[in-house]
Amino acid sequence: MRRYSFFTIVLLCLGILLIDIFAFYWLQSITELITAEWLKTAINIAFWFFTIGLVAAILILRIRLDSISPQRKHLLVSSLYGLAISSFIPKLIFVLIISILYFTNFVFSSKESLVIVPLTGLFSGFLPFFVIAYAIFKARYRFKVRHEKIEFENLPENFKGTRVVHISDIHLGSFNYKYHVFDKAVDLINKLSPDFIFFTGDLVNNFQWELQGWQSTFEKLSAKQGKYAVLGNHDYGDYSEWDSPQEKQDNFDGIKGFIEDIGFKLLLNQSEVIERNGEKIAIVGVENWGSPPFKQYGDLDKAYKSLNGVPFKILLSHDPSHWSEEVLKTTDIALTLSGHTHGMQAGIHLKNSHWSPIKYKYQHWAGLYTEGNQHLYVTRGLGWLGFPGRLGMRPEITCIDF
Repeated sequence: MRRYSFFTIVLLCLGILLIDIFAFYWLQSITELITAEWLKTAINIAFWFFTIGLVAAILILRIRLDSISPQRKHLLVSSLYGLAISSFIPKLIFVLIISILYFTNFVFSSKESLVIVPLTGLFSGFLPFFVIAYAIFKARYRFKVRHEKIEFENLPENFKGTRVVHISDIHLGSFNYKYHVFDKAVDLINKLSPDFIFFTGDLVNNFQWELQGWQSTFEKLSAKQGKYAVLGNHDYGDYSEWDSPQEKQDNFDGIKGFIEDIGFKLLLNQSEVIERNGEKIAIVGVENWGSPPFKQYGDLDKAYKSLNGVPFKILLSHDPSHWSEEVLKTTDIALTLSGHTHGMQAGIHLKNSHWSPIKYKYQHWAGLYTEGNQHLYVTRGLGWLGFPGRLGMRPEITCIDF
């Protein structure tokens, strides 16, 4: 969990208060339309009760953060994150819209506009509120299966027709032990009847304890020929302070052990050759390799060096930036599978095009990318982290047919 300074948190709270002051000012143009004085007073009290309560909760949580158990800490932080986003963004849009309408002036040329403008501003605030509420309470668990058909020039004949399911970024701590929810994803995966299941990291947010009770759920995942996994940046325990190096190592070993216990072959800068009727392909897995500030534990050369003579290779690498830095044009790896970006858990899909603010940080952030005979698929991930929702970026199960 990323730690912000108290000064940063205070600035955040001041930003919330500033927007709320403007929002309250414009709210009066709406409450003027209400004749019942008691109702006006109730609305005003409720407005400031929520604002003061939210700001106080954020400050108190920051002050007491070190004394709260990791289990409760994540739940409280994500809940306040959701409340802050669902409050701040609608109010910001409300203030911007009604201010623009007011200062353009022409809209106030008639008495009717004195009613239309406040109501338009109110609608512009409520609409994003309901959209964000949907993202938090519904969309984050609406798993979507995305199908891709990829043709490879060097795929051995005996492997044509292979079906792969790719999943990533589960972040189990965010599920808060809602086993029945993830069971839906397991059912969708098994119905695809894959030959291989590939998991590309971030099983947890940071801690081994997030895995408690999940083994029986993951043991249900079925693949005809094999299940393989690599680690993501959150699986190393780097986002927490530990009492000792040994405590961190024990946490890390527990996460690795869990992956093996649920029937996945964990590839730590390793590769495995799969053979069918004398023909071979290789599954290559590297530890997390990311552009700074993300650490580079991955060693592609080590995982790759023994694969001379294997014509077709699939690489599992958590961070998609690895593809352009070390894989593309410098290796003969045909398909790289990655996650990490979550598609920022927010974006827009219009037919065959999609957009998310994350594109300004990652060149490759969601979907299939092809250069020459090499392909990269970046999944939008199954779980969530930070903002407890998904807005136009549903949790993804990827099905790839060769």
